[in-house]
Amino acid sequence: MQLRQQVDLAIDRNTETAEQLVRFMYEHPETAKEEILASSRITELLKKKGFAVEYPYLQKELGYGTAFRAVLENGSGPKVAILVEYDALPELGHGCGHNLHGALSTLASLALFDLKEQFQGTLYVIGTPAEEGDGAKLLMSELGIFDAMDLAVMMHSCGAISYTDMDALSLRCYELTFHGQQSHAAAAPWAGHNALTAARKFLDLVDARRESLAPYSIFSAVIKEGGIQANIIPDYAMLHLEFRSKSRAELEELNRIVKNCASAAALAMDCTAEFKALFPDFYDMVRIPVLEEEVHTLMQSREEEIAAPERPSGSTDMGNVSYRCPSIQPMICITKQALALHTAELRDSTIQPFAIEQMKKGAAVICELALKLFHDKAFCTEVRKSFETELKKKEDIAL
Repeated sequence: MQLRQQVDLAIDRNTETAEQLVRFMYEHPETAKEEILASSRITELLKKKGFAVEYPYLQKELGYGTAFRAVLENGSGPKVAILVEYDALPELGHGCGHNLHGALSTLASLALFDLKEQFQGTLYVIGTPAEEGDGAKLLMSELGIFDAMDLAVMMHSCGAISYTDMDALSLRCYELTFHGQQSHAAAAPWAGHNALTAARKFLDLVDARRESLAPYSIFSAVIKEGGIQANIIPDYAMLHLEFRSKSRAELEELNRIVKNCASAAALAMDCTAEFKALFPDFYDMVRIPVLEEEVHTLMQSREEEIAAPERPSGSTDMGNVSYRCPSIQPMICITKQALALHTAELRDSTIQPFAIEQMKKGAAVICELALKLFHDKAFCTEVRKSFETELKKKEDIAL
């Protein structure tokens, strides 16, 4: 029996389990760091299959207990990590499709365990919570969890067409506080320093800079607090803001601009500005041409329409992983409609028959990619060299 046939049979044997997982997470959405039901369900499946499971994983370091690591030590050979996402969005549920592609990663992992006689090496299945929050992969990357991996892989849900990889933007998030001086807004306005006005002027200054920002630079903000009532000049205003760029170098330039705008607004209003990082930066993606070409070939061989990423779009903590080891995050089309992520329509498409078939296809591709890395020493070496080349390009730009 050919290897592809064995892969397909292993996928078929585990599809019902994965489909039930899709539906379970859809019906029980859990937000970042609260994914108790999802992580418990997935780890039970992996443990039952025969993986050595550590759950909770890195609880002390992360500050919550919904990450996991499952390991299949299967002789000497390459190390492959399949990453699993399972957190949902507040109120919206699985509008980013994590229930579908989390189950996809789980399906690929279960199938590869069934194929353990066909390869030598170590397979890791790593549960990575809070992608919609401060991203468990950020700290995991800093801790070196992925440094020894020859491949880290997952797929992400999308609409309309599949892509060989995600070209992500770097992301930085701040809590920005303006401090001023309270005073009566009618009796003694001259004695006050309006922190809310400073916040508004800050936003105006950033808007004024937009025309001169580098391509793909994005700035977003909301005012979280801005005063008590109208007849009191606010001495406190607080914003949550985030900005993105196509490289870490451009992120630093955007950071300089944002801080200058805050300083200018504070100076004009006799206020002070205080920045507090909300969580570590999300990095842009180190894309590996060799991996993207292989995914393209595998997808096409399964009659899947697939394209290269058109432009950097959105941010993912998978970017931080990609700076540590050869990584890839293809986008798998789960609906033929051009639906945006973080929508109710995308959420509801995850439980449709087409999405389940795409889950099977994506899981099969991950299996085949992992097996090629396990089997083909030359391919594994080529992937590593390509990673080192692309990483150096990124680092040279940052310098």
